[in-house]
Amino acid sequence: MTSSPSLPVDGFGKTLLDYPRPSVAVDTALLTVHDGGLKVLLVPHPGAGLGWALPGTFVRPGERLADAVLRSLREKAGVSGRDPQQLHVFDEPGRDERGWVLSVAHVDVVPFGELPAGVKLISVTEFAGARVAQVRELPYDHAQIIDYAVAQVRSQYLSAPDPGGLLTPPFTLKELRELHEAVRGESLQRDTFRRAMEPQLVATGEISDGTKGRPAALFMPY
Repeated sequence: MTSSPSLPVDGFGKTLLDYPRPSVAVDTALLTVHDGGLKVLLVPHPGAGLGWALPGTFVRPGERLADAVLRSLREKAGVSGRDPQQLHVFDEPGRDERGWVLSVAHVDVVPFGELPAGVKLISVTEFAGARVAQVRELPYDHAQIIDYAVAQVRSQYLSAPDPGGLLTPPFTLKELRELHEAVRGESLQRDTFRRAMEPQLVATGEISDGTKGRPAALFMPY
């Protein structure tokens, strides 16, 4: 390969174009709670008839990772106004049959009511290894990305009331516990949960209207 005279040359007489380099992609696991369970948003695989995938895209020349993530969510999932966080770099050389591709995975937790109507949501419990019970096998290492995303979000909910903002305050302790059970995928002991969460909450002095059970005290996070 002939070096371009318009690019800086290093001590070996080469420019960056003379070195092998991967393509860079971004993929995002959008998690939400719906119907009592933690779910992930999927979009049609970009290859026709190939099933489902996480929303993602290749990073364009001169584009920041964060901008590529927002573009992919807007164009492929119809989701805007989010601030996904970097999760992990997936760099297994053979992860993409098209060639050498690194994926910078991101994660975000989105209230169900803020998602577009009709989006494809799959329970994270449907995943076993790299296979999905209700849809075709996910491409690349998207199942692994989901595993990483779920583990991170669950760790955040171990000690904080609602770090993802999935509940609209004010809420009852029962509503908060049910949210934690959905996120963490397990039943929680009521009194133990209350002792852990109450110090991090502010009582509003109001009582719920009882439409979701017996009237109970309402709380907000500090």
